[in-house]
Amino acid sequence: MRENVKAIVVGAAGKMGSRIIHIIRETPSIELYRAFEKMDHPSIGRDIGELIGLGKLGIPLEGGLKKEGGDVIINFSNPTASLESLEFARETGLAIVIGTTGFNQEQMEKAKAISKNVRCVLAPNMSVGMNLMFRIVQDVARVLGPEYDIEILEAHHRLKKDSPSGTAVKLGELIAGAIGRNLDQVGVYGRKGMIGERTKEEIGMQVIRAGDIVGEHTVLFGGIGERLEIIHRAHSRDNFARGAIKAALWIVNQPNGLYDMQDVLGLKK
Repeated sequence: MRENVKAIVVGAAGKMGSRIIHIIRETPSIELYRAFEKMDHPSIGRDIGELIGLGKLGIPLEGGLKKEGGDVIINFSNPTASLESLEFARETGLAIVIGTTGFNQEQMEKAKAISKNVRCVLAPNMSVGMNLMFRIVQDVARVLGPEYDIEILEAHHRLKKDSPSGTAVKLGELIAGAIGRNLDQVGVYGRKGMIGERTKEEIGMQVIRAGDIVGEHTVLFGGIGERLEIIHRAHSRDNFARGAIKAALWIVNQPNGLYDMQDVLGLKK
């Protein structure tokens, strides 16, 4: 096992990047090695610690990745920047953790192709609790069967750009796969007007964007005479940051390949 892992944080001045750095500072087995942002970020050159409320760390915020050392990249920025970081990891032999959501199909296929030669954890949600929920909803769907209607509700802050969330889509994909359906064929995203009766096969997806909601996901299984709801609420971004650190410490010791948090947490059957 590698000790004192050196982490490179991309998007370091953002909401998630700054929380990741705070958690790194609390974790003895990992250290912040470099901090990056986009080239035109107004705070380039400033000490990242002073910028995010940790005091002087002696690590300047840099623009653009540079080929100098480190062990693992952590990126929660956007799909384009995450793919650039993934390419950089392939060129330099670094491991990488990506928590970005909003990848389109082409971008995801590219990520999968690159990851054949990279140690990569890519997950839409790095919360330990949510990854346990990923496991549970599949078992529940199998047991309840086709007589129960399935709805997924997700809520996030007003600034979130992608909809539905990557986590909600992942929940839908896992549930659909568990009961022999294809989410692309049965997913229904919002409803309005005279739409007729709900079909037996559909999986509904409803979205809320409001205020500063960190993240809430509910999977509702509705039967005749009862309903079962499985809910995960994130109270702060720190649980995602802790999951990212756990993934970073794990991935540096793995062979090349594309992994997710189910692998990191040992939840796969």
